Amino acid sequence: MKHRLRWHLSLVVVMAAVLVFTGCSSKEDTTLGAIKNRGKVIVGVKYDTKLFGLKDPATGDVEGFDIDIAKALAKKVLGDETKIELKEVTSKTRIPLLQNGDIDLIIATMTITEERKEQVDFSDVYFKAGQSLLVKKGSTIQSIADLAKGTTVLAVKGSTSATNIREKAPETEVLELENYQDAFTALKAGKGDALTTDNAILLGMQQQDPNYVLVGGTFTDEPYGIAIRKGDTEFVTTVNELVKELKDTGEYDNLYEQWMGVKPD
Repeated sequence: MKHRLRWHLSLVVVMAAVLVFTGCSSKEDTTLGAIKNRGKVIVGVKYDTKLFGLKDPATGDVEGFDIDIAKALAKKVLGDETKIELKEVTSKTRIPLLQNGDIDLIIATMTITEERKEQVDFSDVYFKAGQSLLVKKGSTIQSIADLAKGTTVLAVKGSTSATNIREKAPETEVLELENYQDAFTALKAGKGDALTTDNAILLGMQQQDPNYVLVGGTFTDEPYGIAIRKGDTEFVTTVNELVKELKDTGEYDNLYEQWMGVKPD
């Protein structure tokens, strides 16, 4: 009888331990749980994209529209916008860093596509952009129709822009660089006839050097979303709530106008 009682007590203890361990694991396995446990949000952002995420080499500060969205998320989840850690990502590295757990989410001018939806979950659209061309003033290239054989277009590795330009201007040569600053430097060095990416990003480059201008309008729709690990529906809901709150309160319009210089459509 005593042996049986001891066996039952041992079983109860083991089951309780399993339940506690399982409960802790499930909490820590969610992005929100991990954020609250560590006390900060780790965000993948661009360091080379003026208006969205650009690092000041003098101060080390990273500033832009995406950075302010990240701060708003930290304030919503942790009550303090300073409780964030910014990690640099590029178009090529951002999804692997998210999948590996090195970052909690991606806020980095990331276009929502069906292919990417197979790898990550997206928030609702938080910024509407469109692909365009940046050229030197006086260039003969004034639209995508001018990208013929013998022309070279610069793009960034892992971006939708490189894929789109190959489809829409199949005769042009596409040279892919690691990041936007490298691509813009290459354009200024004469290594390409045009640079292509989203118009909002190109606008930032134009502000850096007015010798370069946007031409041809937009020829794609590029809706930006905030990327979250696949299957983390709780965190997707939280981020969507944030986007809605920012728009409902007018804070989104203020941030948009602050960085883009115009009111959102």
